[in-house]
Amino acid sequence: MLKKSLTLPGSLVVIFFLSIAFAQGDERPNIIFAMVDDLGKEWIEAYGGEDIATPHINELAATGMRFNNVYSMPQCTPTRATLLTGQYPFRHGWVNHWDVPRWGRAHFDPERNPSIARVMKSAGYNTCIAGKWQINDFRIQPDVLTKLGFEEFCMWTGFEARVPASGKRYWDPYIFTESGSKTYTGEFGPDICNQFILDFLDSQSSEQPFFVYYPMILTHGPLTTTPHKPKSEGKERHQAMVEYMDLLVGNLIKKLDQKDLRKNTIVIWTTDNGTSGGISNTMNGRLVKGAKGKTLENGTCEPFVVNCPGLVPEGTDSDGLIDFTDLLPTFAGLANAELPADHVFDGHSFADHILGKADDTSRTWILSMGGGAGTYDPETKRIINNHKYRDRVIRDGRYKLYIETDRSSAKLVDLKNDPAELKNVINDANLSAALNKLEEIQKLFPGRDASPRYQPLKELPWDIEQKNPGRKSGLKGLPSNAPNQKSKRNRRRSQPKSM
Repeated sequence: MLKKSLTLPGSLVVIFFLSIAFAQGDERPNIIFAMVDDLGKEWIEAYGGEDIATPHINELAATGMRFNNVYSMPQCTPTRATLLTGQYPFRHGWVNHWDVPRWGRAHFDPERNPSIARVMKSAGYNTCIAGKWQINDFRIQPDVLTKLGFEEFCMWTGFEARVPASGKRYWDPYIFTESGSKTYTGEFGPDICNQFILDFLDSQSSEQPFFVYYPMILTHGPLTTTPHKPKSEGKERHQAMVEYMDLLVGNLIKKLDQKDLRKNTIVIWTTDNGTSGGISNTMNGRLVKGAKGKTLENGTCEPFVVNCPGLVPEGTDSDGLIDFTDLLPTFAGLANAELPADHVFDGHSFADHILGKADDTSRTWILSMGGGAGTYDPETKRIINNHKYRDRVIRDGRYKLYIETDRSSAKLVDLKNDPAELKNVINDANLSAALNKLEEIQKLFPGRDASPRYQPLKELPWDIEQKNPGRKSGLKGLPSNAPNQKSKRNRRRSQPKSM
């Protein structure tokens, strides 16, 4: 499963295909990939979540494909780098969590990493992103999203060192667009990003396909009120945030219907990891605790729904195995795009499965790993991973193996009979074949995890040289100068509309 693409970018076959497609009206599917921040299956009604209403996601699941066995990574940064690159954390190096604008000189380097948007753009797709980023500092790299292949963008950067306003993602959010960063007083950040995508969809037609990456700001903490429940308090705010996330997804579907784009737009809805710890809900009669950052199933096995009337089989429940390395090759397959030959890709396309051409995905196992604060080495001024070999989990359709940092097998779980993962059956002689199968898979992985690939940025006043970036820095806020980047394309706007 760990192999290098042998195809060549920019081949004459692809050029010929694109020329014919654009001449006749492109029939390749549009793609919207929406990913919620910090939300497990237990909060989705279509997966058995109780005391919660998610009608728009329910409808997508009922009229599309609902997947049961899809692995993200356990925490934000490893997941996002994995879906962007089509590589596991042990290969792309973002094994730990890293909030780039707050800590040091690291960054997701467009010169050293593959990019899902660049692949889609190379195939002639219009590209758009709106939501949460965190893996670059836009003060230093105002053009990094463009270099990564996103033509249009509206982003919450993440916490910027010395800029107190940057911490706000919900009310009075600090948002970055092609005109720079600023606070949108009195507005709700998720609404701004949602409207930006709606505006993008308004500009699209059937003549050229589009790719939208929607890393939603909701439902990550802090708990907040929402426009539809302005007086919610305490933990009921989380429920309101989930409901409002569902409403925003419904806005996209409504717009696709209005523009007559729905029948050729594949919508994929999922989450980046499980719910934050301390937040629980009942799912199918069983209390499920939030497990963000953990390799338990409720931390890494995510809700995943694919929908496109007429293209994706309706009302299908799939047990096919998928992990987030598969997203890039799948989108490339749908777009007839060539994968760059100078990178290794760990994922496998599941395009045939979601189009009803294959009964199952091609995978026999999936992997999840990563999380926890990264370490910054003040001497080399680089991120270093906390372990030579990070702990991880591998599973097939039934059994799951926990592997420690010394590559030893620590726990085997029978997920069919023990969905809560309470019993370790690693010493059950009757399961030796299942154990051996998973242990053989882990021998395929490199003996040492990579560190992130990047050319360190120049030192700036807000650089923090400390061993544990998870600690508070004590830096006091200073004003920032927002970049004034001019768009290279004469598009319809430079700012999100006021809500």
